[in-house]
Amino acid sequence: MTRHWTPLAVVYLCLAVAGLIGTWIFNALAILQLRDFLGDLVSSGPAVSSITVDLLVVAVAGSVFVIVEARRLGMRFGWLYVVGAAITAFAFTFPLFLAMRERRKTEIARAAE
Repeated sequence: MTRHWTPLAVVYLCLAVAGLIGTWIFNALAILQLRDFLGDLVSSGPAVSSITVDLLVVAVAGSVFVIVEARRLGMRFGWLYVVGAAITAFAFTFPLFLAMRERRKTEIARAAE
């Protein structure tokens, strides 16, 4: 079962876990403080709005990449990473996708041998 875990796939998986933990700490704080999370993102000034737009564009581009690459490699349920980003965080689902992508590429390479 571990034969498809390359060092790069493990790095991506570690980034996925860091993204999940890092984002959900702040999400939990916002919930505990009864903050308007979305309102804070768009009304806290130009710097926060700039970061929001920056991350949104990256997330959209990354989502397109995830769907296209998953189809190209024959990975089922590639769209689930995009949906999962809305539920958890793109900082979690994108590195998770990259880890699974590395596993798939290793699997394809070994099958070709």
